[in-house]
Amino acid sequence: MIRVGIVGAGGWADSSHLPALAALDAFEVTAVATTRQASAGRAAAAHGVRHAFADAGELAAHPDVDLVVVSVKASGHAAAIRAALAAGKHVVSEWPLGADTDEANELAEAATAAGVVHAVVLQGHHSPSARFTADLLAEGRIGSLESVALVADGAPWGGSRIPPNLVFGLDPAQGSNILPIMAGHFLAALERVAGPLTEVSARLPRTHDRVLVTGTGGTVANATPGHVLLHGLLANGATASVAVHGGNEPTRNGFHLKLVGSEGTLTATPTQLGTFIHWCDWDIKFGDEALAVPDTYRTAPAAVRSGPPANVAALYQEVARAITEGRQPHPSFETGLRHHRLLTAIEQSAADGTTREIS
Repeated sequence: MIRVGIVGAGGWADSSHLPALAALDAFEVTAVATTRQASAGRAAAAHGVRHAFADAGELAAHPDVDLVVVSVKASGHAAAIRAALAAGKHVVSEWPLGADTDEANELAEAATAAGVVHAVVLQGHHSPSARFTADLLAEGRIGSLESVALVADGAPWGGSRIPPNLVFGLDPAQGSNILPIMAGHFLAALERVAGPLTEVSARLPRTHDRVLVTGTGGTVANATPGHVLLHGLLANGATASVAVHGGNEPTRNGFHLKLVGSEGTLTATPTQLGTFIHWCDWDIKFGDEALAVPDTYRTAPAAVRSGPPANVAALYQEVARAITEGRQPHPSFETGLRHHRLLTAIEQSAADGTTREIS
C-alpha cells in the first residue's frame, strides 16, 4: 500500500486526484495539507483522512506518507516539491512542474539526486483517445504522417475579462496563463499522438492590456498573451500548425485535431463540445468512418468517471508500477522539463521572430 499525502486538497485535487486515488487499491490517502489548519481539517474529515496539516513540510515529513502529491498553484510547486524531496518521499506534481523552465530544471535535478520516483500530471499522455490515435498512426492507418493541425479553445485565459480567482495568472511569473496551462496541456496531448516537436516558429499576441475582473467592475493590468499561434516540425518530418484561441467563457467547440497522412486523414473532436483535448473522450474519424476507442485503452477502474479523474487514475497506476519496478514513471519530471523547454522555445520565437529548436 502506497500512503499518499496531498498538498492542496481543495479544488482540482478534490475533483480529480482524490476520486482517482479512492478507486485504486494500491493507494491510501493518509494526509492532506492546505494553507490553513481549519480548511485542512475539513478536507480530511470529508474524505476520511487521518492527518491534516497547514504546512507542506510537516506533511512530507510524516512517517505515514510515502508519496507527496503537489496540487497547488504553479508558483507554489517548488516549495512543496523541495519539502517532499528533503524527506525522501516520492512526488507527483501537477503541471506545470515549476513556475518557469529554470525552476523546472532545478526540480528535475533535485528529484534525480534524491533517488525517488517523480511524475508530472500531463493528462494527455494517459488519455485513452490520445493513446488509441497514436497507435493508429504507428500502425500506418493513414500512411506516413505529413501534417498535423490543432485548433483549440483556450478560455477562460486570454479574454477581456477573468474570474477573480484567476487574476493571479495575469502575472507571467506565476506560471499560470494560456501558454503553460492551456497550450501546455494541449501540446502534450498532440505530442502523445504525433511525436515530439523539434522546432517552432510562434506568435503570442496580447490582445488586452487590461482585463475586467468579473463581478467587481474593476480592471487589472495584464502581461500575458491572449492567443498561442505556432508552426513547427515534428521529429518524423511532419509539419505542425497549432492555434490556441483565448477568450471569455464558455468555451464553445473545444478542439479540432487533423492528422493528414499519405494514405488518408484522421480527425478528432470532443464527444462533448466545449471540453479540452487532454480531458475528454474524442470522436475519431478516418475519412467518414467513425472509429471507436476500444475498451482496452481505458485502464482506470470502472468506478472512475471518464475525463480528468480517469486520466489521473491511469497516471497513478503507472506510478505504482514504477515504484514496484524501481524505475521512473512516464511522464516524469524529465518529461516535464523537456515540455518546459518547448514552451520557452515558443516564448523566444515570439519575442524575436526566429525559428527555435527544442532541445
